[in-house]
This record gives sequence, C-alpha cells and structure tokens, in this order.
Amino acid sequence: MTAADYSVLTADKPEKSLTRGKRATGGRNCYGRITTRFRGAGNKRSYRLVDFKRMKEGVPATVKTIEYDPNRSAYIALICYADGEKAYIIQTAGMKVGDVIMNGAKSEIKPGNSLKIKDIPVGVNICCIELLAGCGAKLARSAGQYAVLRGKEEDYAQVKLPSGEVRMVSVECRATIGEVGNSEFMNVKMGKAGKKRYLGMRPHVRGVVMNPVDHPMGGGEGRTSGGGHPVSPWGKLAKGYRTRCPKKTSSKFIVERRKK
Repeated sequence: MTAADYSVLTADKPEKSLTRGKRATGGRNCYGRITTRFRGAGNKRSYRLVDFKRMKEGVPATVKTIEYDPNRSAYIALICYADGEKAYIIQTAGMKVGDVIMNGAKSEIKPGNSLKIKDIPVGVNICCIELLAGCGAKLARSAGQYAVLRGKEEDYAQVKLPSGEVRMVSVECRATIGEVGNSEFMNVKMGKAGKKRYLGMRPHVRGVVMNPVDHPMGGGEGRTSGGGHPVSPWGKLAKGYRTRCPKKTSSKFIVERRKK
C-alpha cells in the first residue's frame, strides 16, 4: 500500500459558501435500476464549486488554502480576490499559500495564472484548457497533467494533449500556465479492497467466470479465456474497439490522433 502525501494541504474543512450537497446514485437511474455496474456505498461527499472559467480579469487574488477534493484527483486552492470574493481553482504544481495569481491578458507567464491562448507564448506548458471560449476548462484537469502549446495560426492554436493527440483550439479559449499539482497521484496503490469501497467501487466480476446465461464470455469446461474478441455483457466489442463516431464534426480539429 502507498498513500498520497497530504503534507501540502493546509485546511481540513472546505469553505462552506462554496460547497453543495451531493447525492450518491449507486449506479442506479431514476427507476432504481442499475445502469452502471459495480458502484455503490462509498464515503459521503460534498461537492466543491470549482471555478473553471476564471473570468474575473485584472484583479489579483491570494491563495488562502490548499485542500483535498474527494471528487477529483487534483488538489484545489481557495483564493480570495482583492475585492473580497472567494473561489476554488485547480492547484497547479508549486502553488502554495500566500501566492498571488491573476487572470487576464495583463497577467505574468507564471504557474497558476489564467490567460487566453493568444496571450501565451509558444512552447509553454498549460493545463485546464477550454474547448469552447467561455465554457470553462475541459482538457488537462487531472492530477499531474499538462499540455504543450505547439504553435498558433490566425484563429487557432495547436495543442499537444497528455494523450499524445494534437488538437486545434481557438486562440480565444483560456488556459492556465503550468501543470496540475499532485503529480504523485499515479503512484498511489490502494493496498486493500476496503479502500476501493470507501471510493464507492464494488467488486468487479470478470465475464469469463460467469455462466453462459449471464455473459457472452461465460461457460466452458475448466478455465477458458472466452474465445474470440472480448465483449461486454451485451455483446459490444471491448478492449481496443473504437467507439468514436467517424462522422463526428469535431474530428476536423484533430491534427494527430493519440497513440494507440
């Protein structure tokens, strides 16, 4: 078992004005039927309202606390703007209590600051990137993730994402300088089944150990691998089968596909 390093955290309880209740579904829909298998129980959580838009420009903000967020792999930082407004943002690597950050074109090129891509130099590591201007960050938000700004042409910039995909993004979209903190998250080993249960994950049953009535890969004498290509319980190909629609409109923005 390995655990995360929580020494960087500076607060035990979240800011009450920036939290909301969160109801667990247990993988069930509005009719009480299981639509996502192997989910249930888990510790109770409250949702932290994270500001992914960073629209408040030209007002300096001070980092008050670094906090744990049970709803994501990255840590979050509570910032307080000069006019008294508070907000949660994704913590970038190296961000600590007392740091001053800012949003907008007049911001420095330093980790934690948020600018439009047209104001960011080529070659800089960025994270929390918008796909559509004003719609909030969608890309590179997980712990330790970052993308590289490879080039800019008129209305679009080429961004190399953590998956290896090179994608065209509008220069009017916002991004945060630096990489997301808590990069050691990928090295955490649960060590026991109980830790998975705390996170709301129930035991996962393999299809090959089921009966033929329960799964297409079930049945057979002795131990069998299932035969043929792995499939889901409903016969849909799994493990390698591409599910992206080839006619998807946004495919024209992909310059290089991600690595297989």
